[in-house]
Amino acid sequence: MSEEYALPAETAEEELLALIDKLNRRDDIHGILVQLPLPEHIDSEKVLLAIDYRKDVDAFHPVNVGKIMIGSFDFLPCTPAGVMELIRLTGIDVTGKECVVVGRSNIVGKPMAMLLLHQNGTVTVCHSKTKNLAEVCRRADILVAAVGKANFITADMVKPGAVVIDVGMNRVDGKLCGDVKFDEVSEVASAITPVPGGVGPMTIAMLMKNTVKAAGLRLK
Repeated sequence: MSEEYALPAETAEEELLALIDKLNRRDDIHGILVQLPLPEHIDSEKVLLAIDYRKDVDAFHPVNVGKIMIGSFDFLPCTPAGVMELIRLTGIDVTGKECVVVGRSNIVGKPMAMLLLHQNGTVTVCHSKTKNLAEVCRRADILVAAVGKANFITADMVKPGAVVIDVGMNRVDGKLCGDVKFDEVSEVASAITPVPGGVGPMTIAMLMKNTVKAAGLRLK
């Protein structure tokens, strides 16, 4: 069972924090997720800090982020965890692979790089200041696009036979599309995820996995 609190955009920060505190104290609530981004008048960092880290099923609380850094974690950020599950299910061994993550957000890019590193990948994180971006991307055996720009990754940026994972979620002319120009990159890559229908469903599945784990931890 889940509960949804659809608060209006003008909700005061204090009201949201009070709701989180109430949910923190409820024994029948095992996971709390705050949909980001929040309105500008609300401090997102303060809100994330307010969530009990044992119920932080998004794994955004600094305690959980720190645990991910050292490799001793309870929860993983849902989208990067979904990407890793996709890689695992295809039988691809990350060990020794050149892995390139395009995007350095706290939600996807940074934790994605860390999870690939934990699996013994050689990881490069690219961002808006990266020089020779296309050249760096072409080195990748595993390329993860999480930049938030529609059709940003083109075929000439992809190494033949690379695994390409598209985390982007953009709208162009009312239609969902990813960060990867799918039609042309699919001709070069050995495996590629579509948008929609690729990483998105895995993100939801990982959220449920985290919630089940959070419930189990509270029963110990």
